[in-house]
Amino acid sequence: MRNPHQIQIESFYGREKRMPTYSEMMKLFGFKSKNAVYKIVKKLVEAGFVAKDHLGRLIPTESFGEIPMLGFVTAGLPATVDEELTDTINLDDFLIQKKEFTYMLEVDGDSMIDAHIEKGDMVLVERANQAKDGDIVIAEVDGEFTMKYFRKNNTTVWLEPANKNYQMIYPEHSLNVIAILKAVIRKY
Repeated sequence: MRNPHQIQIESFYGREKRMPTYSEMMKLFGFKSKNAVYKIVKKLVEAGFVAKDHLGRLIPTESFGEIPMLGFVTAGLPATVDEELTDTINLDDFLIQKKEFTYMLEVDGDSMIDAHIEKGDMVLVERANQAKDGDIVIAEVDGEFTMKYFRKNNTTVWLEPANKNYQMIYPEHSLNVIAILKAVIRKY
């Protein structure tokens, strides 16, 4: 179970993209001494939440950033559900298989609306130079970039939008797959 200090450190890390110093943790936790911070850090290291590098600085461990997995929710008819901690999940591990090839893009446009990808959504994509028929890809077609369904029939390749107001895109000169869609993230 996560404690308030873990949550504060994770929030700081999310904002600053780095671990807090002991002085910053004093302020975060509302402590008046670094000794109190040292005791908390020692417990967090023992629990495996954080580790220290060769210089003694805090670094996140694999369990850093995990969120609780509480079970299932019914998307059909309403039903009673018992909330119980069944596991934890690290979103990086869940969403990203090849970190060195993965990046995010913000969607601009509505050509993929029927695939439930809207303007302002964030898409997590993985670099690739090949795709299967039906994959949603980031592609360079005749010198311009777009996100569409990749279609292939024998030797013919084209891009298909997920909006009836747009036409299929058949390349005049070139069509190169740049990345394959792995996840869509939408904040409400």
